[in-house]
Amino acid sequence: MTMGVAGCGKTTIGANLARRLELPFFDGDDYHPRANLEKMSAGIALTDGDRLPWLLALCQVMKENPQGSVISCSALKRSYRELLSQEPVSFVFLDVPESVILERVRSREHFFPESLVLDQFLNLEAPNETEAIRVDGCLEVDLICRQLVEVLVS
Repeated sequence: MTMGVAGCGKTTIGANLARRLELPFFDGDDYHPRANLEKMSAGIALTDGDRLPWLLALCQVMKENPQGSVISCSALKRSYRELLSQEPVSFVFLDVPESVILERVRSREHFFPESLVLDQFLNLEAPNETEAIRVDGCLEVDLICRQLVEVLVS
């Protein structure tokens, strides 16, 4: 599961990694209830209660794909990662500085507004080395994915 704040590269890295591992890729954004998308589009931060149905939907995706998959999900809080860990999962934390994230979010077309980036950084409980594979999300996509394949396949 590729994780991190909005704009860190979860979808880009996740889709590329899935292709290399020959696994299905699921973009976590596709599993948000409509109400969540509307709130975020309006610049309103999601609550833990808002996120619960979304996280449960991602748990279901993992259950339905026992052969493995790659999923993108912010997984900002430890409690979210614990819930997602009901199924075997490896978290890949894409660590990117706030200034880089802001620039990326400004330059893309996405439902997630720049105004919510700070909120995500405030809510981020960064995983430690035992909880996730930490990756410098500013590196080139190909390099990140080659390194991850080496780690995940070994």
